[in-house]
This record gives sequence, structure tokens and C-alpha cells, in this order.
Amino acid sequence: MDILSYIIIFTLLGSVVSLIGGALLLTQESFTLKISHFLSAFAAGALLGTAFFDLLPEAFEEKLTGEINIFLWILLGILAFFLLERFIHHHDSPRSTRVEAGQPVVPLIVIGDTVHNFVDGVAIAATFLISIPLGVVTTMAVAAHEIPQEIADFGLMLSRGVKRGKVLWINLLSSLSALVGAVLTFIYRDSLEGLVPIILALTAGFFIYIASANLIPEIHSQENKKVAFWETVCLFMGVVVIYLAIFTLEGAG
Repeated sequence: MDILSYIIIFTLLGSVVSLIGGALLLTQESFTLKISHFLSAFAAGALLGTAFFDLLPEAFEEKLTGEINIFLWILLGILAFFLLERFIHHHDSPRSTRVEAGQPVVPLIVIGDTVHNFVDGVAIAATFLISIPLGVVTTMAVAAHEIPQEIADFGLMLSRGVKRGKVLWINLLSSLSALVGAVLTFIYRDSLEGLVPIILALTAGFFIYIASANLIPEIHSQENKKVAFWETVCLFMGVVVIYLAIFTLEGAG
């Protein structure tokens, strides 16, 4: 199977998996809300594990000269995602549903999700162009953090009176922007070849920001010590799962 096929299949797979959380909310609302905090904690660990065990080592390995400052691009990735959230007022946290009176909430959610998914697609394609194992691990991390995000988005749309069927279609169409980002990255891969270390560093910055600014604060804000403990366990599990996945895939490769 060629690289484009891998990119398309795994991008679609990541999009479908990310919608599972939202679909569960439509059918099993109480159960989904109960586990969403643990999914967020696991996703935080998965994102950090992918950033530090996979993306950044690859970024430094791909950097052929000293002209590219990897640390600068990591920081720019963090700041870029911060600005993205500030401008569209969209947050990944399942509990971040507060909005100002009169704010057009649903359009902002759709715009934010579409941009976010497009960036995810670029990240998936860029990593598959380097190696299949790296692409697989990146897809796993993307799917992990998208599940609790979709739960939040579905819940917020439902609370604003959007019908269940329409919520599902809106999020399905928005998730397809990941495929657009992935395919465009593949098409223009030759032009992007020298930018691969930068793309990897930016993606690592995105992942670090999402985990640190959106997901980990959920654990700290948890007043129930027992729940907070198990959320912490889930976070470390996310890191371990990604580490083992990298080890297994590299060994198989």
C-alpha cells in the first residue's frame, strides 16, 4: 500500500474514532459525561508522549543543518494555538462550555473544529511522509484528544438547541477538513520537504499546548480526590501507551 493510501485511511480512521465520543453522548449521555474526564486525562498523556517521544526526536533527526531552531518553532506552535483559541473562543476541554451572552456559539464551534481538524490532517500526513510508525502514533494521539473534544462540542450544541441529527452531520462534515489538510500536504510534499522539521516542531507545540493548557487543568480542578487520582493514573497511562506503541511499531518496522 502506498503512502497516500495510508494517509487517507488513517486520517479517515482518526476522524471516525474522534466522533465516537460525540455519538456516545447522543445515546448514552450520563455514562459519556461520567467518563469524559478520564478520557481527557488519557488524551493529555498521549499528546505529551507523542510530542516528547516521537515528534521532537524526529524533528531533530530531520534537521540537517543548524539553521532551523527547533525550540523556537515549538514555542511558536504553542503561541499559535493559544492565539487560535483566543480568536475563535473555542476550547478543547469537556467542561469549558462558558460563553458570553449573545455570542454566536455554534458557528464559532464549527469554525474552530474545522481549523483544528485541518491542522490535525496536516500533522498526520506530514508524519506519514517521514515514516509509517510515526504517522500511526500521531493518528493515535490525534484521535485520543479529539474524543473528549467532540463530547464537549456535541454537548454544547445540544444545549444550544441544535437537533441531534444536525449535530452529528455538522461534526461529520467538519471532521472531513482533516482529510483536506492531509491530501494537500501530500500533494505539496515536495515544496514542504525542507519544512518537515518545522512542521513536526509546530505539531509538538500544538500537542503540548492542548495537553498543558486545556486538559491537565481539568485534573487540578477536580475536587473529588478519588476521581483526581484516577485521572492522574489515566494521564500516565496515556504516556505509557504511546511509549509502548512507538517501541512496538519501531521494532516491527
